[in-house]
Amino acid sequence: MVKGTALAPQEVIESKILLMRGRKVMLDKDLAALYGVTTGNLNKAVKRNIERFPEDFMFQLTRKELENLMFQNGISSWGGARKLPSAFTENGVAMLSSVLKSKRGVQVNIQIMRTFTKLRELLLTNTEFKRKLEDMEKKYDYQFKIVFEAIKQLIEPPAKPGKRIGF
Repeated sequence: MVKGTALAPQEVIESKILLMRGRKVMLDKDLAALYGVTTGNLNKAVKRNIERFPEDFMFQLTRKELENLMFQNGISSWGGARKLPSAFTENGVAMLSSVLKSKRGVQVNIQIMRTFTKLRELLLTNTEFKRKLEDMEKKYDYQFKIVFEAIKQLIEPPAKPGKRIGF
């Protein structure tokens, strides 16, 4: 860690990773905050090196994607931004390390890469566990069906409760 510079905890970085267009991404404004630069300066550095950021590394959100994002997060405005935000995939974030070369930039980049890796490992572990459970379920007879159903309910994320209207 860079001396005298507090980096965001991994949980904060995880909360900034979004799923858009079927890919895990981070928005330019969130990355800028983590790197300790303005969003404008981050985007200027990217523009100066645009050949390093093909579409699978970085893309600009559409107006509709921005509206959906604002709706999902309960944001009434996007801070007066005149330009649609850019989204960086894991590869795009890795490429940022070659563009933003400060000591803090290197440390932040390492931390973000570790977070992406952790999320990927968690997803693989859960997927593998589900597959093994299904294989076992096929092998064993009906008497264990209740046990398998209970385990499945434990590993599935809880359903969001509906909004109640009334007294």
